[in-house]
Amino acid sequence: FLEGFASVEINTMTVLVALAVACALALYIFFVYRIMTRKTFYSKSFNISLAGIALITAGIIVTIQSSLVVSLGMVGALSIVRFRTAVKDPMDLMFLFWSIAVGIICGVGLAEIAVLLSVILTVGIVVLDLLPVAKAPMILVVNAVELNAEQEILDVVRRYAKHHTVKSRNLTRSSLDLIIELRVSEGSELMQTLMQLDSVETASLMSHDGEVTF
Repeated sequence: FLEGFASVEINTMTVLVALAVACALALYIFFVYRIMTRKTFYSKSFNISLAGIALITAGIIVTIQSSLVVSLGMVGALSIVRFRTAVKDPMDLMFLFWSIAVGIICGVGLAEIAVLLSVILTVGIVVLDLLPVAKAPMILVVNAVELNAEQEILDVVRRYAKHHTVKSRNLTRSSLDLIIELRVSEGSELMQTLMQLDSVETASLMSHDGEVTF
């Protein structure tokens, strides 16, 4: 069994080449993430960690190849590490896997595959990002002083929006609050028409970046 996992002689030049290629690709991932991220608050520390993960992973893989005993010890050491930081953006998760994959591939000495993977993945991200997507709906919040004003409000909404969905109705003894999801191109005209209704007290039209439901 041990003869099938004989140690691999790794010289200094092999290590330097593997780490140099991993470093170059890590910097490439750093700049791609910086350009492609669409977050309101860009996290430079997370981006730096992407580059660091690629280098660390490459170093681990190179070390594991040198000895079976070292590889078992490394697995045991890494098994006690717990990462509890939640990844909320799917794109961040993709970049994390990309960084880890580059480190693994460079560590085993297949740098050309890591370069090819990075180029193809970048092209795929750019092409998919340029594809048109459905326009996200808007949220209309209407406060009316009459409890039976819903039908009147919806009649106005139908004049400006082909599709709409009432997401929430909130009734009190003296007022009605409606939250309506809709797609509208003439938002200003819709708001002005709503405010001309005697039953409407306030109206707000907001955009959001959530999922499209219709």
